[in-house]
Amino acid sequence: MGQVDGPAVSVSGLGKTYRLGAAGERQSTAAAAAVQWLRNTGRQRYTMFDALDDVTFEVPRGEAVGIVGRNGAGKSTLLKLLTRVTAPSRGRIELNGRLGSLLEVGTGFHPELTGQENIYLNGAILGMTRGEIRRRYDEIVAFSGIEKFLATPVKRYSSGMYVRLAFSVAAHLDTEILAIDEVLAVGDAEFQRRSLAKMREAAQGGRTVLYVSHQLQTVQALCTSAMLLDRGHLVYTGTVDGTLEAYRNSFESFALTQGDPSNRAGNGRLRLETVSMDDEFVKSGEDVVIDFTAPASKNLIGTYFVSAHINNDQGSVIAQCDSRLVGKWFDPAEVQSGRLIIRDLWLKPGQYTVDVYVCQAGVLDAWEGAWRFEVLPDLPYPEFTESSGTEKGLVFVNFDYEGV
Repeated sequence: MGQVDGPAVSVSGLGKTYRLGAAGERQSTAAAAAVQWLRNTGRQRYTMFDALDDVTFEVPRGEAVGIVGRNGAGKSTLLKLLTRVTAPSRGRIELNGRLGSLLEVGTGFHPELTGQENIYLNGAILGMTRGEIRRRYDEIVAFSGIEKFLATPVKRYSSGMYVRLAFSVAAHLDTEILAIDEVLAVGDAEFQRRSLAKMREAAQGGRTVLYVSHQLQTVQALCTSAMLLDRGHLVYTGTVDGTLEAYRNSFESFALTQGDPSNRAGNGRLRLETVSMDDEFVKSGEDVVIDFTAPASKNLIGTYFVSAHINNDQGSVIAQCDSRLVGKWFDPAEVQSGRLIIRDLWLKPGQYTVDVYVCQAGVLDAWEGAWRFEVLPDLPYPEFTESSGTEKGLVFVNFDYEGV
């Protein structure tokens, strides 16, 4: 089972740098690539991007560590380096034991092999004998719940079936370290619950768990410690509560950088100019009104839609308001002054952030942290009671009790 002395994971000066082409998206055909090459007179222009830089930490054996941060912070890159999916540009990684992993849907299994064959293949890659895998086989199959499809090539699996089997393999084979990216969101609620229970059981049994997630309440439920990544840098390691506090406190600097359109995700063919609310304070039950402006664009063909997310201070998306759902599209030939009105959303007291996305087939602009507002501690109910009456749940709800 590997060595038992020292930390389970030791990382020193870890960095990953990507070379980004300056000419935009990668061409999909040889002819298009040749035209692009001729236009650039044979010299490919590029810029360097540090997905991770100078990351150093240790993870003790038996620790369940949450890795948190906003989109683009480097969380998934870190996990890919730890699991040897990609090689680091610099630095050193030491793993004390075998590592099982579940990253994006589509990695880890051979698409042409059946589910059963992939179970044995994964075990063999980890250095297990066929007898060792066979002893775990029934547990893997029972947990996955897809017994009927084990003789089917996994390329025919739905994403949910794939995740079920991939997680079952990663969780049940004999590894000292378990690395999980946030792909469990593909599974249904019951499978997510069982998966979290299995990861908690693995950590309590002495295995080391590395868990990447946007759902900070899940990190609180599972992990014994956590680390915060911000734009490729490790900015905090420590307790889960301390990490979440650092995450909330990092909003100001994050929002400042996102105010510059050149720092935002999306292809940039159209960028929002402003996102605002009349007040930074609202009462629970009041309408949440968000205004935005966008310039005209002569280079954009076809209408676009807007999708706004309301997030709580733990990073969970409380509400998604997609203009397609109400039949609203925007004409890029005209300057747009749009308004989103959210009714009947009884938010609990606390801090909330607004992300706004402008999209066609792809994302034109992704303005995360575009605005922040606070819901005042005024309950929208006619009666007052002790805190236990309102502490559960993510939002308040409009309800009544009636006698029968």
